Amino acid sequence: MANRKDMRREELRTLASTLPMAAIFTRNKMIGWTSVIFAIQGWLSETPAQKASSSTPAYFSVSMAVLSLGVAYMPLFLPPTLGQQAAGGTGTQAPQPVPQ
Repeated sequence: MANRKDMRREELRTLASTLPMAAIFTRNKMIGWTSVIFAIQGWLSETPAQKASSSTPAYFSVSMAVLSLGVAYMPLFLPPTLGQQAAGGTGTQAPQPVPQ
C-alpha cells in the first residue's frame, strides 16, 4: 500500500485556527465550544513531524479557543453599562440642538 498523507489533519488545523476568530467576532458560544473541541483534537492528534514543521504550536490554538469562550461569556461576568441607551438613544441619531 502506498503511504498517503491524511488531509483531514490539515483541515482540522485550519478549523482550529479560524473558528476561534469567528467566535470572537460573533460572540457565539456554540462556535466557541466547537472551536475548543477542534483545537483539543488537533493538539492530541499532532505528530512529532507536524510539531517540527508547524509554525505555531498546537496549544496556541487551544489557548485561542479558550480566549474565544472568554469573549463569548464576557457579558455574563462583566455586564455592559447602560450609558447612552438608558437615555433612550443608541448613539447613532443626530445630536440634540444646543439651547440658546
